[in-house]
Amino acid sequence: MGYYPYFRPISSAPAHSVMIDGTEQIMIGSNNYLGLTTHPKVKEACIKAVEKYGSGCTGSRYLNGTLDIHVSLEEELADFLNKEAALVFSTGFQTNLGTISCVVDKRDTIFMDRTDHASIVDGTRLAFGKTYKFAHNDMDDLARVLRNVDCSGGRLIVVDGVFSMEGDIAKLPELVEIAEEFDAGVMVDDAHAVGVLGPGGRGTAEHFGIEDRVDIIMGPFSKSFASLGGYIAGSFEIINYIKHKSRELIFSASMPPAAVAAVREALRIIRTEPERREQLWKNTLKMHEGFRALGFNIGVTETPIVPILIGDDMDCFKFWKSLGKAGIFANPIIPPAVPPGQALIRTSYTATHTDEELDKVLSVFERVGRELGVI
Repeated sequence: MGYYPYFRPISSAPAHSVMIDGTEQIMIGSNNYLGLTTHPKVKEACIKAVEKYGSGCTGSRYLNGTLDIHVSLEEELADFLNKEAALVFSTGFQTNLGTISCVVDKRDTIFMDRTDHASIVDGTRLAFGKTYKFAHNDMDDLARVLRNVDCSGGRLIVVDGVFSMEGDIAKLPELVEIAEEFDAGVMVDDAHAVGVLGPGGRGTAEHFGIEDRVDIIMGPFSKSFASLGGYIAGSFEIINYIKHKSRELIFSASMPPAAVAAVREALRIIRTEPERREQLWKNTLKMHEGFRALGFNIGVTETPIVPILIGDDMDCFKFWKSLGKAGIFANPIIPPAVPPGQALIRTSYTATHTDEELDKVLSVFERVGRELGVI
């Protein structure tokens, strides 16, 4: 039918605009929040790392795959996140698998938000402990579930800091209060929050001023860090245990040198160029206000992730195709990534989008929205 929206080959750098089939499109479908994928210093760091260390490590961190820059990155991340230690994995998905399945045994219980990322879901499936879900961002329901579950071992609550489809922020202050009441640990997946939330860009816990009350912070390097891989940060005891027990770490090749170097440089930029985050939020607020003024339903988003609710799957595909024809790259999201009947166009914005580009996005959305009866 001509509506297949996946695996679209891009023939340019993943910036605020991209080339597809020889045509430039405004990119509002990536997670390049700070626009660092094309930053000259990030690219330079990658090149220098390849020149010094080569293209790959040819082994796992446990054996021959640990470079001095892996260790330096872990120390820098721990310092940035105000944790005792950090550990890097080869992908973000692998980080959740390798952490959750490692720290939870058959006596323990996991409590997770119903809309947590797929990597958290799969991590709970690998863990030997039982898993219970609570309603999305509903702290009363979390307390109810905790109260009704008899657990002889430990309890671990796992949530996204920013939910990747809805764009809303976890109610972390209430969550940690409940966790402390039930003696539960707290793990936050800050994939879409680090670099975005908090005065220093340290994520959800910093945003709420409760960094010392979150036990484990996880994040991938494929968003604000403009690279590939992932990290876990927490106490020395937790990190050392994962380091020596996680099968996903021990039996996987380590992050290649260029990826590590990119993250280290991106981290330096996050710490020293707060104006990027300020511009990101300026663009974000412009799009929140613009879409709402046009009459689009963008849900409860509080972040640069802006979902445009369409409803029907085929209507969503039609909307997506019209956007592409008009030079806008966005992503149609259908079940099971969202509940049935809640298909949406997922848009997200970066610090490097210009006002002219954002104005064009709003103009195209208005035209397509009226043509298809969405607004």
